[in-house]
Amino acid sequence: MTDATFDKLKSNFPNAVQSSQTFRDETAITVAADRLLEIAQFLRDDPDLQYNLLMDVYGVDRKDLENAQSPRFAVQYELFSIPRNKTIRLNVPVPDAPKENGALPKLSSVTGVWPTANWLERETYDLMGIEFTGHPWLHRIMMPQYWEGHPLRKDTPLGGEPVNFSQHKGDPRFETLGKQILTPPQVHSEVEGDVDFEKHMLINMGPQHPATHGVLRLAVEVDGERMVSVKPELGFLHSGFEKIGENRRYEKFIPYCDRMDYLSPMSNNLGYVMTVEKLMGVEVPQHAQYARVILTELQRIASHMVWLGTHAMDVSGTIHALLMYAFNWREKILDIFEMVCGARMTTSYFNVGGLRWPLPGAFEDAVRHFLKTFPDGLEDFHTMLTHNPVWVKRLKDVGYLSKEDAIALGVTGPLLRGSGVELDLRKARPYSSYDQFDFDIPVSDAGDSYGRYLIRMEELRQSLRIIEQALNKLGTGPHKTDDRKVALPPREEISTSMEALIHHFKLVTEGFKPPKGQVYGMIENPKGILAFGLISDGSAVPYRLRVRGPSFVNLQATDAMSRGSLLSDIVTIIGTIDIVLGEVDR
Repeated sequence: MTDATFDKLKSNFPNAVQSSQTFRDETAITVAADRLLEIAQFLRDDPDLQYNLLMDVYGVDRKDLENAQSPRFAVQYELFSIPRNKTIRLNVPVPDAPKENGALPKLSSVTGVWPTANWLERETYDLMGIEFTGHPWLHRIMMPQYWEGHPLRKDTPLGGEPVNFSQHKGDPRFETLGKQILTPPQVHSEVEGDVDFEKHMLINMGPQHPATHGVLRLAVEVDGERMVSVKPELGFLHSGFEKIGENRRYEKFIPYCDRMDYLSPMSNNLGYVMTVEKLMGVEVPQHAQYARVILTELQRIASHMVWLGTHAMDVSGTIHALLMYAFNWREKILDIFEMVCGARMTTSYFNVGGLRWPLPGAFEDAVRHFLKTFPDGLEDFHTMLTHNPVWVKRLKDVGYLSKEDAIALGVTGPLLRGSGVELDLRKARPYSSYDQFDFDIPVSDAGDSYGRYLIRMEELRQSLRIIEQALNKLGTGPHKTDDRKVALPPREEISTSMEALIHHFKLVTEGFKPPKGQVYGMIENPKGILAFGLISDGSAVPYRLRVRGPSFVNLQATDAMSRGSLLSDIVTIIGTIDIVLGEVDR
């Protein structure tokens, strides 16, 4: 039990473990900063604890919290024990920095304990301004190196780059519109690690290369045709989603979720609204839970169709028309989404408490027709690829990732299961009624790109099983909670009830106000574990909103998967990770 974790820490580090708080069945343990490394090592290595997966690292600026706590900053470590299926949060207050010379608060880096902390600590340094001593390469990761300040601090305003618009093109204020009036900063981009420029060549792949699936730069160090190291450079699409979320009411952030992993909007919506529901203690009707499962599994299939089609196209030498076949099946799913909510990609269909509207009458027939026809398409894909000698040659033994490295680097989803770790939150920590369905979790011990291909192909089949079972249970029922402090009352009720009218007015003008507390919600996104962290100060706006995107964390494994492989294999490796840059950069 989590309480046992606190007791064991307290007995071994009596002066360093300060307190423990439990909210919504989540336990947070506050520990002293100067003992962080010892405690981290103990949590990972103790046979009774085994917190071997570092899920997330993020900072909190406590400046504007009621009874503002000292020190100002704290760092949160979300830990997961795969053998014990347990989670714990470490809360580490960071000693304030001296005010002179613009010094930053400092905390020890845990990259030596959990290597996945590398990028997560860089992100916290970049956006929150917390320095991690002992970090192997502490540079900005989202913002340009010349950027001044740290955007997620509470004293940094939203915005900062004014953009002027006018309907009057003749306005003299805009006579330079469309002309280069300032010399753009010429910044030499440093490369992480030690590149041997005497013996090796550095090749830039991207940020315009089509096989990077977005604006991603890969600095590839090569010795002849063999890759020595691959260092991704991120941030070209950074949109400040977390900052925006901390300046919007809870329900107003839902549309932004669509635009992160824009190939999985239904899944993104589900992860966020379930975290808010957890924060507020909201119960979702069973009918709405089944509908959510059906739509998110359809979304999983649609996402995998984009992965399959583009992966086959990128690897080349295989069947180029396969891209069109895959997108054709995705279009059929988007037709269903359009029927349900009027949108194909930016759905925003799930809301806090259930569904935004009832399912249309034709929904069940449309989904059953898809269940009937898609298996033949899936067999066609297997026929075209599974034993195709070119496909097998390009994927087998390419992008190898051992079980130990996968856990150390914090990867999740098919990337982790492809290295022999059977972790899928739909089974390990069921949500939205997944515990009521019979399905298998495909796992491969191969650790290569071909093994991950077979896993995703089997996931398509298992999604069909889940959808069919959920459809059989769907029936009829309320599509959202009847808690009027969370969900808008139906129109007919507003016409007859003054109380309902008041609830409607308050929700529209002020939004709902969760109790004070902190939660961290996780779901199994098509690409891995998607997580949202929320800290509530009792207002209608999140005090802190954290997004842990699986694409961001998984991409960090690129270097480990590429070393020693041929340069041409980098295309296969990026494809097998399956990233969306909107989620990587957020």
